[in-house]
Amino acid sequence: MDKPQKRMTLIVFSNDMDKAMAAFILATGAASAGMEVTMFFTFWGLALLRKKDYTTNKKSIIERMFGIMLPKGPEASVLSKMNFFGAGTSMMKGVMKSKKMPQLHDLMKMALSLDVTIVACTTSMNMMGFTRDELIDNIDVGGVATYLGKAQNSSINLFI
Repeated sequence: MDKPQKRMTLIVFSNDMDKAMAAFILATGAASAGMEVTMFFTFWGLALLRKKDYTTNKKSIIERMFGIMLPKGPEASVLSKMNFFGAGTSMMKGVMKSKKMPQLHDLMKMALSLDVTIVACTTSMNMMGFTRDELIDNIDVGGVATYLGKAQNSSINLFI
């Protein structure tokens, strides 16, 4: 096996705002430091990659339920703890804004501008009935082999 390179891979399993922010802060920090970064979004993490305004009627009932129950995009994500029916999330976003910290959607744009590779898991997409058309632009789609291909030569592998 090759020696690990200056690479980082992250599996993003959660769509919780705080967890996603941690993932994107780590990814943008590593990319800024010259590392090659790949983020692999699977299961609930896929919700972060959904377009806000995409709709379709060409899905099964179960696929439509996934579409209804999961948030669309980073703006719809909420805190994993202390959400209090949205009050905690609003408070956190307000504090971040007052301290001039980037919001989650800004961190996602920053990651893409720093050439962070964002991959949507095809297995999770198929299971939940998500299509490439309903995901944001400038991302890749791939399966476990795609992730493993990147992870096997990475010096840092994280699961968030």
